[in-house]
Amino acid sequence: MTAGIDTSSTGRADRVRLLAQPALVLILVGGVLGWAFTRDLSATQQASISVSNLAHLTWQHVLITVAVVVIVLVLSVPLGTLLTRPGWTRLAPLFVGIANIGAAAPAIGLLVLFYLATRTTGFWVGVLPIAFYSLLPVLRNTILGYQEVDRTLIDAGRGQGMSALTVLRRVEFPMAVPYILAGLRTSLVLAVGTATLCFLVSAGGLGILIDTGYKLRDNVTLVVGAVLAVSLALLVDWLGALAETYLGPKGLR
Repeated sequence: MTAGIDTSSTGRADRVRLLAQPALVLILVGGVLGWAFTRDLSATQQASISVSNLAHLTWQHVLITVAVVVIVLVLSVPLGTLLTRPGWTRLAPLFVGIANIGAAAPAIGLLVLFYLATRTTGFWVGVLPIAFYSLLPVLRNTILGYQEVDRTLIDAGRGQGMSALTVLRRVEFPMAVPYILAGLRTSLVLAVGTATLCFLVSAGGLGILIDTGYKLRDNVTLVVGAVLAVSLALLVDWLGALAETYLGPKGLR
């Protein structure tokens, strides 16, 4: 009975959070913009936090995040699937170890090293190191998801005449999806947070506002940039929670 109450309470808390988190984002964004735009701003501040500039930098930040997540998914899910197939499992520690190096290294260090290696700047110079930094959660969770599939379900599928590929597509992958989505949610938040460093390699993003505010001792621009970056991270985390709740197999929700 207690377990039922605990499960019910957890489900209720999750629903409340799914409603409260976007409301919090709206309050934060509306509050900081209302505070900023009602102040007596200098010409530099007006240029930095104009609606058009804020929209442009936010869009750059979103594009960086989306590019990172696409790269992470394209690399991690097929690789994680391959590393759980017979004959390939012995290579799993190697690839997880490589991904772990990316996660353990400071994101700013990866950006600087990639810049020094390529001697160039721009969008992809910011995206690729962050993708490497965000790789581990999805790769590790993909492998874990397949490992957690009940072996009797796989045997039952093969017993019904399914091929190994059909069992993978209809049994193993759907059962692993919740784990993959949990890893994706973590990678999304990592990507949004580290994307604030992309200004270092001229890749854009909300980090430009934070850097501008810090260098000019402009607290208004600094606060606006920081709050927008935090709000975007909360929004992305909320989207990840929605995906976990509604995109997994119906029988496992």
